[in-house]
Amino acid sequence: MFDKLEFIEDKYKDLSNKISDLEIIADQNQWKKLVKEHSDIEPLVQKFREYKTVIKDIEDSEEMLREEEDKELLEMVKMELSDLEEKKVALEEELKIMLLPKDPNDEKNVIVEIRGAAGGEEAALFAGDLFRMYTRYAERQGWKVDILSSNPTDIGGYKEVIFEINGKGAYSRLKYESGAHRVQRVPTTEAGGRIHTSTATVVVMPEADDIDFELDMNDVRIDVFRSSGHGGQSVNTTDSAVRVTHIPTGTVVSCQDEKSQLKNKEKALKILKTRLLDAEIERKNAEIASERKSKVGTGDRSERIRTYNFPQGRVTDHRIGLTLYRLNDFLDGDLDEMIEAIITTDQAEKLKNNEE
Repeated sequence: MFDKLEFIEDKYKDLSNKISDLEIIADQNQWKKLVKEHSDIEPLVQKFREYKTVIKDIEDSEEMLREEEDKELLEMVKMELSDLEEKKVALEEELKIMLLPKDPNDEKNVIVEIRGAAGGEEAALFAGDLFRMYTRYAERQGWKVDILSSNPTDIGGYKEVIFEINGKGAYSRLKYESGAHRVQRVPTTEAGGRIHTSTATVVVMPEADDIDFELDMNDVRIDVFRSSGHGGQSVNTTDSAVRVTHIPTGTVVSCQDEKSQLKNKEKALKILKTRLLDAEIERKNAEIASERKSKVGTGDRSERIRTYNFPQGRVTDHRIGLTLYRLNDFLDGDLDEMIEAIITTDQAEKLKNNEE
């Protein structure tokens, strides 16, 4: 482990020199990649340097124990040495986690797609609840939310809503949310008072940028059409709605929320690029999963990951077996306890796999 850390520290020093080189700065694409790489490994290098300082302090304390004769001072050194040894163990554990293969998309913004699945109108209402939940979570984090495309229902839900969350580290926190979410409650549309079960699906994708994904516009067909408008409202009289088709894969994205054809085109292309990048990530994840599959990974998106039970006021994540009895707070965006537990479980599994 320590040979690897020394290598990373040397690489960090080399990158520090390179990003100050005027020739490299002139090539903005290369410079941005190097700056990102430098930024990505900086926390690990700083933690390693902290660890090396502790090791040096331990060595100095041990030397004092061998040479010092004053009993009172010896007791102080022993206490300090005990604290340093504890700190050393804690730092070693932190370094092990930080050395786990880092998801290159962790720091990115995300595009989230939520769709009502089984349950008709109630599923659409639940999709709306999930959209509000993630919006509230984003607000708590100081992130910005922008709706890219939506298909609302008459009673306040969504058949589909696609939105972007802009914030550093958004993907690292939300990537485990992909999957089927199940709700158990008495629907507002049900007069009989029976508990129904409905589902909505969530897909969280890292936003594609020009550095890691370049879309060949020769592979894209763009069609414009007249916006239909929800419920007959805001129907445009011009062909402002845009449909983009990626010919090689057959991927189709339509956007009509904006009155401007240009804005709809920009949003549709953003969703298209993100879906194509996500398909590539899924393919790679499938290859990894064939060797080792983490129960909290971002692989099988048809898997039921969570249940929201209204009569009992509980939310349960089935991957890690955690149940929280504060459903209202959870739906109001208080997700950190659940997210932290999922991340910790995933890290523990990866550490175990590394040691096998």
